[in-house]
Amino acid sequence: MINAIQKIANSAAVKSQKGVTAIEYGLLAALIALAIVGAITLLGTTLSGTFSNVQSHLPGAGGML
Repeated sequence: MINAIQKIANSAAVKSQKGVTAIEYGLLAALIALAIVGAITLLGTTLSGTFSNVQSHLPGAGGML
């Protein structure tokens, strides 16, 4: 009887731990995605300014593609 109770308790603890681990991985993935979006936004703004600066210094670059 004690062995059966220990098996049930151990299996419930393992399932509980798996759920917590999945939530932690989900939060970690969300934070990484947020950091990537922030970096791309910042880099995109900087690159836009750089390309505008280069375009203004090129002769005949009137914005035609």
